Amino acid sequence: MSIDGIASYGQTISDLLPSEDLSLMKTGCDSAGRLRRMYALMDAHFGDLHWWPADEPFEVIVGAILTQNTAWRNVTLAIAKLKEAEVLSPGGLDGIGEDRLADLIRSSGYYRVKAGRLKALVRFLKEEYGGSMDCLAAEETTTLRSKLLKVHGIGEETADSILLYACRKPVFVVDAYTRRILMRHEIIRPQASYAEVQNLFMHNLAPDVYLYNQYHALIVNTGKEFCKKKGLCPQCPLKEISSVMTGD
Repeated sequence: MSIDGIASYGQTISDLLPSEDLSLMKTGCDSAGRLRRMYALMDAHFGDLHWWPADEPFEVIVGAILTQNTAWRNVTLAIAKLKEAEVLSPGGLDGIGEDRLADLIRSSGYYRVKAGRLKALVRFLKEEYGGSMDCLAAEETTTLRSKLLKVHGIGEETADSILLYACRKPVFVVDAYTRRILMRHEIIRPQASYAEVQNLFMHNLAPDVYLYNQYHALIVNTGKEFCKKKGLCPQCPLKEISSVMTGD
């Protein structure tokens, strides 16, 4: 998606989430313009990333839990094991024992904790939506987000990943890479909350599922390849953006 597909929404406040005080953002900078320029630079470098890699929505929500505190390559191994065991479905995970589930997802790390979280999510899906991903996705966004955050082991990043990638709702996902990149370019302050960082994007970009999907994927790839703990700033596609600090 080219930068032409990103409109100037500087005065448009998304009603998907409550308005937040943006006082923890850096003042004196054109946030909307810089966000659009960052997108254009990363998109030109990486192209369309087609994220999230999954065969169907339920696989996305399983992956959203398995990816907590681990690299994606470890998640792919765990997903493959679940598919091999033919349990990668709401009914399959509901019917398997928690110890067996933990063994199947061992590669993802913290596998006993994550097995418990997957079981809690499957119970939630069954009790609230009859095990139907279609019914889950049909729920109003703020209501679904509130419900997800009450499920054991689901925090804001995981909930928003489910909303965006599994349910196709325009909710921007914030992760550690997002914070690091924005802090190094002095767009946010270190104490900015999750909601404040999220609203920075949602207030300034069109509420579009593809745009949020691609933007988050671009941030993740830029973080992994260039904006590491010790940044590779001279090679980074964002090197022309001002105010770069290489330390966290």
